[in-house]
Amino acid sequence: MNLLIGNIGHLSVIVAFAAALVAAYGYFQATRGRALGDTDASWMRIARGAFFVHGAAVMVVVGCLFNIIHAHRYEYYYAWSHSSNHLPVEYMISCFWEGQEGSFLLWIFWHVVLGLCIMRFNRKWEAPVMAVFSGVQLFLVSMILGVVLGGVKIGSSPFILLRDFMTDLPVFKMNPDFVPKDGTGLNALLQNYWMVIHPPTLFLGFALTLVPFAFAIAALWKKELTSWVKPALPWTLVGGGVLGVGVMMGAYWAYETLNFGGYWNWDPVENAVYIPWLVLVASLHGMVLWQKRRMGLRTAFALVVATFVLILYATFLTRSGVLGNSSVHSFTDLGLSGQLFIYMAAFTVLAVALLISRWKQIPISEKELNGYNPELWVFVGATVLCLGAFQVLFTTSIPVYNSFMGLLGIKTNVALPADQIAHYSKMQLWMGVGVALLSGVAQIMWWQRNTKETVVNSLTAPTLLTLLGTALVVLLVRYNGLTISPTYIVLTLAGLFGVLANFGTIFTLLRRGVRLSGGAVAHLGIALMLLGILASAGYSNIISRNVSGLLYSREFDEDLNRDNVLLWRNETTPMQGYQLTYTGQFFEVPGVPGYVDKQLLYRTDDEYKALARAPIVSQGKTYYKTGDTVNIMPENTYYRINYKDVKSGEQFALYPRAQVNEEMGNGLLASPAIKKFWGHDIYTHVSSVLDPRKEKPWSEPKETMLAVGDTIFLNDYFAVFRAIEPAHETAGLNLQKGDLALQADMIVHGEKRQYHAHPVFVVRNRMVGRVPDEVEDLGVRLSLNAIDPVAGKFTFGVSTTQKDYVILKAMEKPFINLLWSGTLLMAIGFGLSLRQRGGKGGAVVETEETASEAPAARSTKPQPVA
Repeated sequence: MNLLIGNIGHLSVIVAFAAALVAAYGYFQATRGRALGDTDASWMRIARGAFFVHGAAVMVVVGCLFNIIHAHRYEYYYAWSHSSNHLPVEYMISCFWEGQEGSFLLWIFWHVVLGLCIMRFNRKWEAPVMAVFSGVQLFLVSMILGVVLGGVKIGSSPFILLRDFMTDLPVFKMNPDFVPKDGTGLNALLQNYWMVIHPPTLFLGFALTLVPFAFAIAALWKKELTSWVKPALPWTLVGGGVLGVGVMMGAYWAYETLNFGGYWNWDPVENAVYIPWLVLVASLHGMVLWQKRRMGLRTAFALVVATFVLILYATFLTRSGVLGNSSVHSFTDLGLSGQLFIYMAAFTVLAVALLISRWKQIPISEKELNGYNPELWVFVGATVLCLGAFQVLFTTSIPVYNSFMGLLGIKTNVALPADQIAHYSKMQLWMGVGVALLSGVAQIMWWQRNTKETVVNSLTAPTLLTLLGTALVVLLVRYNGLTISPTYIVLTLAGLFGVLANFGTIFTLLRRGVRLSGGAVAHLGIALMLLGILASAGYSNIISRNVSGLLYSREFDEDLNRDNVLLWRNETTPMQGYQLTYTGQFFEVPGVPGYVDKQLLYRTDDEYKALARAPIVSQGKTYYKTGDTVNIMPENTYYRINYKDVKSGEQFALYPRAQVNEEMGNGLLASPAIKKFWGHDIYTHVSSVLDPRKEKPWSEPKETMLAVGDTIFLNDYFAVFRAIEPAHETAGLNLQKGDLALQADMIVHGEKRQYHAHPVFVVRNRMVGRVPDEVEDLGVRLSLNAIDPVAGKFTFGVSTTQKDYVILKAMEKPFINLLWSGTLLMAIGFGLSLRQRGGKGGAVVETEETASEAPAARSTKPQPVA
């Protein structure tokens, strides 16, 4: 057992906690009773030094935790419960943040990075902002402290030993130094490259919400009620972009890994991230309104505070265990729910109390808004975002309400909606309609002098094109034999208007020689996302309908029997415009591109190793020769499905994967394979396969005596006994000196190809052994049972079993690329807005008078709304 690395890690957590406490107090004292920018030098040195120590300690903790995972130190519970010996390095990285402690540490790490950036780039605001930062770090580090004071547990340490976590196991009572040889492994669904980059991106987005919050609290504290917006706005833009991209990364992971046929399932954990992002975007619009038009400052304050409070609430939701019965991927309760509640309550009470105390001092605009003021429509848009967030928040919080009332001894009967997807989607799509329409109107009006005539003229072209485009969509939908409801017509109209209005704004600005509007690009992306959601979700088409008239199994539910196609191995089956052929099972072999046919591999006692039965070749290169030991990834089996388009003749192969997993309800964990076209995706996953855990039910062997050159009939196939030869080591025989091993070379003729089978006859110490060989494609097994050397005759046993099959579901997802391309445009828009805020003229403060003038008439180039 290596206790040193754990002791170093745990000591570093304690140092990080103490240093955060010193930094928070030092920064507080440095700016206490002083104007912004005027600090006590001695306290500043102490505070900065403490934060540097805190950052260094956090880095040591990160290094120690990754070391116990990478070095397979299973004496530590975290390494044992999240990793295993055969995980690739990239998935070991995913192990780091799979558990609560690791994800807290990832969050703490990003706060350290952001804190150092603020110390470097925001010197004037450093003391009050970093006081808030250090206070937040103090609470976060306490979550992984793992100490007991006065009988009260504070935090959960990632360096706890397995023997201390599972004290009741008999093995540790007999041998306290027992170390398992392998870990339990990473959750199968998380063994995906998106899980390497999605959580860091998401937690960076979480961490970035602290920056505008810290500036807002510092501004309220120091009574700098207007100047905070300028330095906080770029950070808010980065946070909005990163958190939005992080949310969509999670959506793409779900689309590519899960098999429910979509990318967003309104799981409470998904909602807990989505809600603060909506409010963060709304707060961003409030900050831009103040920076550019000198209004909306109270809105900006309230929404920035609400964003961070919602991040804390999301943390409580996902980590307290309150969602254990309503979410498929919330964290289990580690006994930190009380500590999490204190964390959330402390900052909520502090922020709200400070905001209330300064509320009347926050400047407000005297300007009266009417329908020709773009500021009005920006306000309305922010309101729509907040209403959408509230709807999701209210429903997601039902388990919290029930738990809270239960603590008070009151039994409640409030239940989540029976169809949560329909419940959320119904309201959120209408929010999307409002956002698309308002973003188009506001962007057009933001860049011009607005009168009744100019507004009508500006809106006429996109409105007419939207109506024509919507009419064309309706005609095309009906031409293809589909129906379109009035709701979908409105959604289409809103999405098209958002695209055309924002595209028109971009074109107009470029024509004027004005730099590209990041806000228009981001809003264009969001409108495209709405259209992509509408098309891919509303018109997702199941193309694998069961048209055989047969019921696959009475044990299957109605959907599986109705919406899936049965594919027998090597038999071609028609499926709505395609010819499908299931051609076999494949494994992933590290270092070999693509996948390797299982029939080329002879399994050994080590499930992660196999022997090559033939050369393994990919893309013209030989990676393994016959008899070589091959490292394999046996958890997943890939089922090769060949598609042929009946009309075009185009062919492609998909490899949907599945694995037996006892934690899943039906024992099968399946992930889709996706073929991408410019206008649609073909989304394919297996729904049922032969259970690999069960022995195949082979028929009783039928014996036949053959001579070399004879032919034998095997049901619908036949085989030629070509030769008898010394057995190869590829059979995994572990041959020893004095052993006699012979193998028959049989050529089996299937429907479309020939197969080599090599049943083996072994004599060792006057004992006879037989190693049969199976042709999986045909469901045939051959064994060499006896040899008559005098007559030159060989007795073969032939057994048959049910032919291999898969039951497959396939869907067509039209125009889903609009969703992903819209996400990319949204991210680019945030980036452009950030660049413009940091560029020359980006910090120009406009007065009400200059804001009311036409942008083309200003002396400086106009600035876009984000």
